[in-house]
Amino acid sequence: MLIRMSHRGACGCETNKGDGAGILVALPYDFYKEVAKDVGFELPPPRDYAVGMFFLPTSESRREESKNVFTKVAESLGHRVLGWRPVPTDNSGLGNAALQTEPVIEQVFLAPTSRSKADLEQQVCALDSCVYNKKTCPKILTVIYKGQLKPDQLQNYYYADLGNERFTSYMALIHSRFSTNTFPSWDRAQPMRVLGHNGEINTLRGNVNWMKAREGSLKCKELGLSKNEMKKLLPIVDASSSDSVKPFHLLLCAFNGVLELLVRAGRSLPEAVMMMIPEAWQNDKNMDPHWKALYEYFSALMEPWDGPALISFTDGHYLGATLDRNVLRPGRFYVTHSGRVIMASEVGVVDTPPEDVLRKGRLNPGMMLLVDFEKHIVVDDEALKQQYSFARPYGKWLERQKIELKDIVNSVQESERAIPAIAGTLPALNDDDNLENMGIHGLLAPLKAFGYTVEVLEMLLLPMAKDGTEALGSMGNDTPLAIMSNREKLTFEYFKQMFAQVTNPPIDPIREKIVTSME
Repeated sequence: MLIRMSHRGACGCETNKGDGAGILVALPYDFYKEVAKDVGFELPPPRDYAVGMFFLPTSESRREESKNVFTKVAESLGHRVLGWRPVPTDNSGLGNAALQTEPVIEQVFLAPTSRSKADLEQQVCALDSCVYNKKTCPKILTVIYKGQLKPDQLQNYYYADLGNERFTSYMALIHSRFSTNTFPSWDRAQPMRVLGHNGEINTLRGNVNWMKAREGSLKCKELGLSKNEMKKLLPIVDASSSDSVKPFHLLLCAFNGVLELLVRAGRSLPEAVMMMIPEAWQNDKNMDPHWKALYEYFSALMEPWDGPALISFTDGHYLGATLDRNVLRPGRFYVTHSGRVIMASEVGVVDTPPEDVLRKGRLNPGMMLLVDFEKHIVVDDEALKQQYSFARPYGKWLERQKIELKDIVNSVQESERAIPAIAGTLPALNDDDNLENMGIHGLLAPLKAFGYTVEVLEMLLLPMAKDGTEALGSMGNDTPLAIMSNREKLTFEYFKQMFAQVTNPPIDPIREKIVTSME
């Protein structure tokens, strides 16, 4: 699949340098049991230990220092380090750029102790946040092999483990990266800890700022951490691990970190994804009221991370994919009689005999394709939404807790309502004397006060008045920045809309009203 998706990724000027490729798989317990013996330690039964894949410094002294720090923090949180294993690699096919930044790659094996306050998965999440702030991958059910590679370099066994016949997995999530406005690097390769993505998140700056705002009131009983230990998890969103300094591409570490926090705090992975990437519920009159109540309640807890984006995700229990409300990214899937589910940006990535195809289709807006490995089923999207929408009385909670502006107005009897007088407003239409005296000079005063310019009047308001349409224009604004101007400026002029660096057409608010909201 990864080889056939090579055209989706990118490569450098050197023919043997890629932007990044990787594969996320279930832990191959039998394989790891044997290779652990080879380096001198025994592993406990499956699911009683976790594996971390580390990109370490090439300097031996710095590498040992890093491992010592990790071990101390792990032990302080109730872990026991079973041992370290150098991961066998073959860099003979890499280009110079990748070779110059190639790290030393090792695996650490961890097990819980009697001092553990939470289950192993939650512990591991806390440990990883405390030590490296989500840039590494200790996982209890999955492991990631990735790097600044091309797909064929991954397949031709830069990682020797992947070529071993004993290395098996019941699932795989693959990715080939196309770095648009950042340089490729080993750690930016995908998949990330629980997800891979195709697209962008254009609400990113707001999402990141809202998460920072919430950190002051962060609490979680599920993780079993003290107040001081919780502080070590911060920041939930680490700006330094940005996949992009602009919101053109998904800040994967941000999305990944928030998603993992929600899951480790007690929500299931599908529910957490539905909270972060909701369907367009505000204007959908045909949506089940219980679903709508679910999404509306979620909207008070978490603002949507809106694309266009295709997100694939897994924690070992579930493997799934979803599109955001705009459905501007492709997602095609096959479900086979022989028990396989195949999903990618396009068809043909895996050879499938036509007679083996049980059903095929494409992801729709807000639809979730989900495989439950514990129940061995492909979960029906509608049944999934029903399950979560009826799990809690969201509608009743909204009735009891939500306050709307109309509720405040309705709380005052109509006879007691008064329209406040506002200084400088236009005169009442029936006041002929005031209208006559006002003239052009009287009209200019409030326009100036509210920041209207000749450009706004002529280029924006005039076409609307003449033709009843909103004026369209190309990029280019030579107005001096407000902070550099010696004129009085209104507060909102100090803020500029971020431009996403893509030639998306303007949204048609009538044809696409179901996916847009002015709230």
